[in-house]
Amino acid sequence: MKKLLTNLNFQVIVGILLGVLVGYYFKSFGPTALIISRKFIDLITMLIVPIIFLTIVLGIAGMNDLKKVGRVGGKALLYFEIVSTCALIIGIIVANLIRPGDNFPTHIVTDPSKVASYQKAAAEMHWIDFITHIIPSNIFDAFTKGDILQVLFFAILFGFGLSFMGEEGKQLTDFFEKLSKVFFNIMRMVMRVAPIGAFAGMAYTISTYGVKTLKPLAALMGSVYLTMFLFIFVVLNIICYLYKFSLWKYLVFIKEEVLIVLGTSSSETALPGMIDKMEKFGCSKSVVGLVIPTGYSFNLDGTTIYLSMAVIFLAQVFKVPLTLEQQIMLIGILMITSKGAAAVTGGGFIVLTSTLTALKIIPIEGLAILIGVDRFMSEARAITNMIGNGIATIVIAKSEGEYQAPAVPYPPR
Repeated sequence: MKKLLTNLNFQVIVGILLGVLVGYYFKSFGPTALIISRKFIDLITMLIVPIIFLTIVLGIAGMNDLKKVGRVGGKALLYFEIVSTCALIIGIIVANLIRPGDNFPTHIVTDPSKVASYQKAAAEMHWIDFITHIIPSNIFDAFTKGDILQVLFFAILFGFGLSFMGEEGKQLTDFFEKLSKVFFNIMRMVMRVAPIGAFAGMAYTISTYGVKTLKPLAALMGSVYLTMFLFIFVVLNIICYLYKFSLWKYLVFIKEEVLIVLGTSSSETALPGMIDKMEKFGCSKSVVGLVIPTGYSFNLDGTTIYLSMAVIFLAQVFKVPLTLEQQIMLIGILMITSKGAAAVTGGGFIVLTSTLTALKIIPIEGLAILIGVDRFMSEARAITNMIGNGIATIVIAKSEGEYQAPAVPYPPR
């Protein structure tokens, strides 16, 4: 019994269940729960930038062949684009088959004023700026703001610079190795309060939006969750089969990270843990250091599924028929806009707004329909993003001969 009570998985599940009960019966607790939830996410966020920087630098410095770095990076980006495109197509197909927006009560659009801020942000958003933004003008500013893409870019350059030093740079590499272990030890301490973060996140969601608010949008939510399920257990499962590893065993191995993401609705909270777990799963440090952080910016399978389904859903709500040509154009736009979802303040909503603005055929006010329930679908997005990035890492590691099954299958954390 004591072993069960001290198990982190069990504690997180209990935290989520208690959060549902407290949020339902004590709605006044919502603002306090929001503060607690945000502070837990802040605890994780403060470690993400240094962990990503050290992981990428050590990953590149650990590769003796610099051509291999380019090859691994190229494979990863090609894999991301192919799988993300599959996710977009599946999302559009399911949305067209189920048609969750038909006969939708449009009077539910009660607060279009909230959309104004998203529309303004989308209007100011230019995708050439997103690309040029990757290069920081001040690296210290990028670290301070926690701009993952800019830190990623600098870390790659730093890793190459360190690798050129050869033996001369070994002392610095050894120091970074020790520093990396310190940050992962801090992360393990932070994870002990994950049940509190999961409890607060769920309590805020239920107390703020309630259970009844889910009913009018149950069709959309069901469609999104069904699509995520199909993507994981069909598309990703086929990939696992082709590369000769078990999807189920992989999911069991990362169950703690899945539960943490479920409670916090943020895949970033599991990023440091996923780096640690992928190395324990058998992937080399160098591949993990390149693929996992890059995937969190360019391999957002769950987000791309949600964006494609949300656009089709709104088209159905407002009785806007989308031709095959328009839906192909939609895939093309989303292939670009979805890549910026992780780097834009406001996340998927601003990206969704910019997509609708680019299409110019669906009323932008329709976003107000999704504001209330977006939080309930964010768990599915975050979990799918995280699972997809882990599988991408294993695939790239196996293709490079950088995978070695652990002596003890699926060791504990």
